[in-house]
Amino acid sequence: MGVLRGAVGRGDAEDCFQETFLAALRAYPKLDDASNLRGWLLTIAHRKAIDHHRANGRRPLPVAELVEIEVNDPEPDDGIWELVGALPPKQRAAVALRYACDLPHAEIAAALGCSPEAARRSLHEGMKRLRKELA
Repeated sequence: MGVLRGAVGRGDAEDCFQETFLAALRAYPKLDDASNLRGWLLTIAHRKAIDHHRANGRRPLPVAELVEIEVNDPEPDDGIWELVGALPPKQRAAVALRYACDLPHAEIAAALGCSPEAARRSLHEGMKRLRKELA
């Protein structure tokens, strides 16, 4: 759930979480190798987050909903997740997987479908941007 909070925001994380597990339940009978279920689930979650961002890009969000989310925020986090949400997709996913799920670079790479070096670079660039924004 932490990965999805970082990837899509607190308001939409529960919906993406449900979509992730529905997709996983549908796909599980066809799964060939169950040795890394966590990585498999994180990959599905990452793809559902991408689907969510694509869908949001196609429909406008009413201003009233934006104000309601900001005013009724039950868990203050000093705005860090909003900054993470503003990162480019690969950087956002790498930061969320590393700090919300405490995953090593190899598992982040598996979830993102890239090499461990590329995952490490995405994480580094994302953190560099966050430090610049917070300074």
